[in-house]
Amino acid sequence: MADGSPLGSPLCVVILIPLRDDWASAAELLRRLDQALSSHPYLVKILLVDDGSIQDFRSADLPSRFAAIKSIRILRLRRNLGHQRAIAIGLAHIEKAITCDAVLVMDGDGEDTPEGVLQLLRAFSGKAAIFARRGRRTESITFRLLYQMYKLLHWLLTGVSVQVGNFSVLPSGDLRTLVVTSELWNHYAAAVFRSGLPFTTIPIPRGKRITGTSRMNFVALAAHGMSAISVFGDVVGVRLLVASLIGSLLAVAGIVAVIAIRVFTNRAIPGWATYSIAALAIILIQFITIAFSFTFAFLANRINLSFVPLRDYELFVDRFQDIYRND
Repeated sequence: MADGSPLGSPLCVVILIPLRDDWASAAELLRRLDQALSSHPYLVKILLVDDGSIQDFRSADLPSRFAAIKSIRILRLRRNLGHQRAIAIGLAHIEKAITCDAVLVMDGDGEDTPEGVLQLLRAFSGKAAIFARRGRRTESITFRLLYQMYKLLHWLLTGVSVQVGNFSVLPSGDLRTLVVTSELWNHYAAAVFRSGLPFTTIPIPRGKRITGTSRMNFVALAAHGMSAISVFGDVVGVRLLVASLIGSLLAVAGIVAVIAIRVFTNRAIPGWATYSIAALAIILIQFITIAFSFTFAFLANRINLSFVPLRDYELFVDRFQDIYRND
């Protein structure tokens, strides 16, 4: 399917790009995409999800005509929701309103490159999603250190290692499952993993930003990380529950050991047993409290009404605008 659809016709792919105010980067990226894809048998539709931009898009920034790109649509949101939720809304809109064979998700700042798009499409078979596996980041040493700490925490809490971002291509049929997966509202890649849809990864180098600097800072990284981890909330809850129970058992064992030393030996320092038992009792109470808190939070989450992207996404859509068509 790398050279076309299952029926032998050119592969029709929608490229979904969430952005906020990066119109100059997006315009340049579209020019580069069109140039890279023009000699390949792809019918390309562009969906730009405007995540509450303050600046207006200038159509004068775009070429008057594209070769590979057949249409460009801007989906304007009522407010800024963040990168992941903009992707969720874009996917729901594609499932409901745009016909295609595949959906390719990428950022509009230039770090996801047209050459990378070609790599994804050439590897695409139509049977499974493909994610770009990234190399090292290019931010500051402090940011990279924090990112490595996040990856370790993510692995400890979920059992899943972080290797990919948003840059990916998936069969359009996968949208039927993905857009009714509540976790999509929090994190796109994690939702694909949790949904049980087949996927694979390929190594693709990260490009350089076209203009400006990255908005990703510590606060944004922390929010992004918590969103990804929240998708695995049940796994995290069970792991923390087990850890709390193990901690409780260790605290009980410590109390028993202290009592045994105090009663059956002469090695206890005066007052030592009392302080030790009190400290272990406090630790035991904390572990029990944590265990019950996670248990009730998990049960409450199971009965709460979830956000379903396909059903609810239009609440956040202001309008859409077709700014280019070449039928």
